[in-house]
Amino acid sequence: MARKNRSEKKQVSWKHIIGSAAAYWYTLFLGWTTRVYWFKTEEFEALEKEGKNYIYATWHNQQLFLLYPYRGQKVCALISLSKDGEYIARILPKFGMKAVRGSSSRGGARALIKLLQLTREGYHPMLTPDGPRGPIYQVQQGILFLAQKTGLPIIPVGTALSHKIKVGSWDRMRVPLPFGKTALTYGKAFYITKETDFEQVAQEIKKEIDRVTDLSEQFINHKPFDNTKG
Repeated sequence: MARKNRSEKKQVSWKHIIGSAAAYWYTLFLGWTTRVYWFKTEEFEALEKEGKNYIYATWHNQQLFLLYPYRGQKVCALISLSKDGEYIARILPKFGMKAVRGSSSRGGARALIKLLQLTREGYHPMLTPDGPRGPIYQVQQGILFLAQKTGLPIIPVGTALSHKIKVGSWDRMRVPLPFGKTALTYGKAFYITKETDFEQVAQEIKKEIDRVTDLSEQFINHKPFDNTKG
């Protein structure tokens, strides 16, 4: 078993233990009281039926409600080494998911190695291409590098919530509220090869995540997704 380094040990406190437990039960309550609509493409359903692996991509501010719908689906998520990241890292295993700690600025190489290992074990990475620090709604190269190394397709997922509040973080994080509705809309798959132009495909993936997020917003809230306001 890998030993935790000093920075990881310092993040854990009684606040994380109590806070993550409370967040876990709140997430269960959200799941029980929220109606989920799935809109998957035929392309994705074929991958799913054949037991193929893939990488999910969704915007950073849309991630909080995804724990319950994806419970038990062998998902692994890249979680930053920040104090806030410790909360979600402690919750993920309760839903049958794996937490990989690291980011582009800290622990990136080690996190990539762990993600590669987990994909070989059949886990589906779920990444936020504009995280952990932004800029908002911009695809960074980390997810492209992982897709190139693994050969796995990137599956854009756009979500929308009917009941939520937005906090004043850099990404305008959406905190879901109970007794609402949510939609998860899938986009076309992107395959990254050695010949792929990273800058060009990053823009294409951004447009696709925005497009499927807009479809979810139109379905749930009957208004377009405005990526200029978060």
